[in-house]
Amino acid sequence: MGFAANNIGKYKLGRTIGEGTFAKVKLAVDSTNGQYVAVKIIDKRMVLESNLKYQVQREIRTMKLLHHPNIVRIHEVIGTKTKIYIVMEHVSGGQLTDKMSYVKKLEEWEARKLFQQLIDAVDYCHNKGVYHRDLKPENLLLDHKGNLKVSDFGLSALQKPGDMLTTACGSPSYVAPELLLSKAYDGAAADVWSCGVILFEILAGHLPFDDRNLLNLYKKRITIPEIMEQEWFQKDYVPACGYETDEKIQLDDVNAAFESIEDENKQKAMFGSKNTIDETIKKIEAAAMDVSLSVERMNNSKMKMHHKQKMTRCSRSYFDISAEVIEVAPTNCVVEISKSAGELHVYKEFCKSLSNLLTEKSEVPSQTEEPEEASVDTKNIQECGCSEETNYKENKDP
Repeated sequence: MGFAANNIGKYKLGRTIGEGTFAKVKLAVDSTNGQYVAVKIIDKRMVLESNLKYQVQREIRTMKLLHHPNIVRIHEVIGTKTKIYIVMEHVSGGQLTDKMSYVKKLEEWEARKLFQQLIDAVDYCHNKGVYHRDLKPENLLLDHKGNLKVSDFGLSALQKPGDMLTTACGSPSYVAPELLLSKAYDGAAADVWSCGVILFEILAGHLPFDDRNLLNLYKKRITIPEIMEQEWFQKDYVPACGYETDEKIQLDDVNAAFESIEDENKQKAMFGSKNTIDETIKKIEAAAMDVSLSVERMNNSKMKMHHKQKMTRCSRSYFDISAEVIEVAPTNCVVEISKSAGELHVYKEFCKSLSNLLTEKSEVPSQTEEPEEASVDTKNIQECGCSEETNYKENKDP
């Protein structure tokens, strides 16, 4: 299968089995025991330039905390000057979306089994203080026996029980409606909403509602204990238990994987807008005018903002904000704002102005440099249990 060409540590890299904007996933084999693994190779420079450093760190930290039969495991993290290699459990059956693309919908018994495994995994995460926030079929993998495994914790949050989250994220078709209102929300309830959408989709073969109704569906919210009590769920249900240990988890490799690259100190914010996309863009332009920024349209939904006077990128006063408007429904949008250069106070003034224009009651969202879950993620994570330690190793790129 061509494993001899490239090596990273003890792993012989093979063919590419997945690819995204900033990373690719290769099949690999552990030369010490012949075990197949999946190696996610991340371009360190592109991650930092795209303001995704904290998302990658959060994904690694979160997955290293979790040890459950229905959650993809991280074996090791290896860093070089230009790449981060995340060595993970290889799940050979592909994404649930791949299966749904040719079967359209599942038999009830199979849907029940996968849903039971999903709920087991999500319940385990919540008991660990982890909220996934991006549950969808693309992030659910199937092994060679058809068992489900949850993956992609890049948007997850580590939070104390009872605390509320504020960062809106996720995929519009699966996200809970309250996440789009720029208000605090319950991470557990949001995950359960997504689980319900997934169950409907795999049984019916289509989503339960379209975007037009997404923000209006405030119905009773079911909890995981209530799901487990349902007669339909209980049929043939055998709980899968996670593992507990008193060992301390070592996270030095997570931070070390980002060494030797300068942090660009970028900022990012997200707003909800109860306006059409054109009305929302006009409000962004008005907010820019309030702080003396000029607007450059990139396309129908993206724009950049600069100081009105022309400046070079090496100037200390150079300023650069990007904005993207994502239409969720005809009169509901999500606005993503990011700053890649310039003074922070101007960026904050712009965000405050935009927030006031979009909704009088909304507050300026927290920046991703200090997310709501950061106090748990960066300070208390060492106190959480994990069944095995992973070691950071410095290697040369293959």
